[in-house]
Amino acid sequence: MTNFISVQLKKAAEVDLAKPLCKFIQQSYPGGDAQAEHCRAAEELSKLRKSALGRPLDKHESALETLLRYYDQLCSIEPKFPFSENQVCVTFTWKDAFDKGSLFGGSAKLALASLGYEKTCVLFNCGALASQIAAEQNLDNDEGLKAAAKHYQFASGAFQHIKDTVLSALNREPTVDISPDTVGTLSLIMLAQAQEVFFLKATRDKMKDGIIAKLANQAADYYGDAYKQCQYKDTLPKEVFPVLAAKHCIMQANAEYHQSILAKQQKKFGEEIGRLQHAADLVKTVASRYDEYINVKDLVDKINRALTAAKKDNDFIYHDRVPDLKDLESIGKASLVKSTPVVVPLSQKFTDLFEKMVPLQVQQSVSVYNQRKADLVNRLIAQMREATNLANGVLASLNLPAAIEDVSGDTVPQSILTKSKSVIEQGGIQTVDQLIKDLPELLQRNKEILDESLRLLDEEEATDNDLRTKFKERWQRTPSNELYKPLRAEGANYHNILNKAVQADGQVRERYQSHRDTIALLCKPEAELNAAIPSANPAKTLQGSEVVNVLRTLLVNLDEVKKEREQLENDLKSVNFDMTSKFLTALAQDGAINEEAISVTELDRIYGSYTQKVQESLKKQEELLKNIQNAHQDFSKMKQSNNESNLREEVLKNLAVANDNFVELVANLKEGTKFYNELTEILLKFQNKCSDIVFARKTERDELLKDLQQSIAREPSAPSIPLPTYQTTSAGGSKPAASSAPTPAPRTMGTKPQPPARPPPPVISAASGSSSTSAPSGTAPAPAAAPAAPPAPGASAPAASTAPSQAQGPPYPTYPGYPGYCQMPMPMGYNPYMYGQYNLPYAPSPVYQNPGQAPYPTPQQPGYLFPQQPYYPQQ
Repeated sequence: MTNFISVQLKKAAEVDLAKPLCKFIQQSYPGGDAQAEHCRAAEELSKLRKSALGRPLDKHESALETLLRYYDQLCSIEPKFPFSENQVCVTFTWKDAFDKGSLFGGSAKLALASLGYEKTCVLFNCGALASQIAAEQNLDNDEGLKAAAKHYQFASGAFQHIKDTVLSALNREPTVDISPDTVGTLSLIMLAQAQEVFFLKATRDKMKDGIIAKLANQAADYYGDAYKQCQYKDTLPKEVFPVLAAKHCIMQANAEYHQSILAKQQKKFGEEIGRLQHAADLVKTVASRYDEYINVKDLVDKINRALTAAKKDNDFIYHDRVPDLKDLESIGKASLVKSTPVVVPLSQKFTDLFEKMVPLQVQQSVSVYNQRKADLVNRLIAQMREATNLANGVLASLNLPAAIEDVSGDTVPQSILTKSKSVIEQGGIQTVDQLIKDLPELLQRNKEILDESLRLLDEEEATDNDLRTKFKERWQRTPSNELYKPLRAEGANYHNILNKAVQADGQVRERYQSHRDTIALLCKPEAELNAAIPSANPAKTLQGSEVVNVLRTLLVNLDEVKKEREQLENDLKSVNFDMTSKFLTALAQDGAINEEAISVTELDRIYGSYTQKVQESLKKQEELLKNIQNAHQDFSKMKQSNNESNLREEVLKNLAVANDNFVELVANLKEGTKFYNELTEILLKFQNKCSDIVFARKTERDELLKDLQQSIAREPSAPSIPLPTYQTTSAGGSKPAASSAPTPAPRTMGTKPQPPARPPPPVISAASGSSSTSAPSGTAPAPAAAPAAPPAPGASAPAASTAPSQAQGPPYPTYPGYPGYCQMPMPMGYNPYMYGQYNLPYAPSPVYQNPGQAPYPTPQQPGYLFPQQPYYPQQ
């Protein structure tokens, strides 16, 4: 009697998870042991998917455990990998579990680049396999009953979880099997079956009949609700509906039966009979309507025996009045089941393959923190460099320290010699020329990579637009122009970066041209450098004066400030603090990360002291420069001034400025070279990202085109086939009276066309055969078949009747008593649809012969009184 409903598994297409995950790991994580470990975990995940989905699964706990482990693993990697169409693009394809497909096309399927879709389908399979395992349990022992109840409640919870989350997980219309309506019904069916298992266990344990009746009544209620949900929806297999209806009646009959026992115990013999009669009616309905699905013979016999005994006792002993069904008190309900909530991890043996990988939210927070840190450090370093350049510019404009070192007036000052030596050691003007020469090549390489990346996107988008124009609403996938918006925004950002870099290169080149000659002079040997500097009268009288000593002291202090800044800059660059643990703790405690608040607090704690030192250094330099300028004014007043000394001082100033410009130009050019090289790596990653998504879109496009071809092949077609002339002409050769020719029925994949209903038998005359019977009294006998006279000249042939909607074969002669219906087959020599050679009911009359046709055989074949039906070939 007990037939339980189990759900079919969905079938998944094979997917290689290892390749895209490893590529993301290599792009996002530094090389080393951690990266290799993550890649090995990705390969293990791909193997786990093959074990869970790539082979038929046994109806056993171990197979369900494999599915649960894979589902848990999907949940664990969801926050760690950005699965989407434009990042980690993995297309998951699943077939509808309830669609059997058709002759010209496969079953309905859906392909999405969504991890939520994969999770939903895997959880569906977990629930389906649990229902199959439960249906296989031996319900004759307690272990089997407990296992079945547990699995049915888990399956109910799995389907209920899908109902609650599928629309948000997919962001589009799902296939029918995982739609909210379908999985909601499945959840209720599983709950009803779990309640039925508890009813069976209560019956087996011989619990009180009142309790058993309430359990059965609750199960009947669950089955009734499930039947109502799917009664008018063609979502589940058709064999499910009669089983649900039968189970509803059976559980209600069981409830009535056990409640009748309780009534008997309470001396309510009339109620006992009324409930047994209702139970008998219910099982009778099941036996008459759903016998092919559920066998209720044992239950029928049990109820009938109880009803017979109750009636006998009541008739002879109690004489209690049997109440009407509407007057019976309703049976209570007792639910012992509930859907098992889906709480990860579902598997007891689950171990996270990517346990050491931080979640994506933490990665993003760390990335933003690093950007904040870089901005702060760069701002502090820029402030110190600007202050140093300002100090160098002030000293160069005052010709310091060369002015106080120029004792003889005809030798190169020591500070100029030191700067010249430094320039020569760094390669001099040749170094600057080579660095400037390399920049256009680096720039061109980056432009080519960026242009090629955007070209891939343009070509795929053009193809997608053409197919969307061709197939219109059939082309159901995300438009490429919407999908590529983030990539195009990223590409536009790189374009802006390159344009700004070109402008910066131009400024550096222009600055170099304006100082090239002076820098070249610094690169010459000391003798040539001394010859290039004009000589002047010595200022020996100034040596040893208080003003010169003050200037030297101030310059020494300024040099110390510069050295302190260089050390402070190195300290700022070397500070490193891993924020991963901070963000992980915040995520674990609050379930979210307030990145801005955490980052600002930590940056202030780590770099607060350095910021204070930078401000102190700037303030100290400002005071020193002010004192240097005041002392230099006093020095200038004491110094003898003439044209030669002024010219010499101007050249020395230019050499000092040239040195500063050389140092800055080399730093800028090296920084530009580093920038272009780093940008090349970034652009190559961008190119790989574009290439990957374009490849994934091409694969998706090919799959969608294949599905569209199959869908078009499954569609019904209605070709307009012209009829041959012999179908548009009556038997006598004249044109039919109807103005329109018969329209062939369309060829469809649905129901096959049926032949017309059999007509009433014609009246056969006494002379038509050797076994003919006499005509009934009051009825004129039918005339014997005889050659008919040809029609009179000018007489028109009978009008052709309206052709049936059925597609017609060759025409048949029309019987006079039944106009428009073909009762008489064609002669054996002509009609290819005749069943046999000796089944003509009577001899055809020559009056119905076509011109030029052989005469019909005259003797009638005996033993068959009714006309044979024409054969219609199935289409």
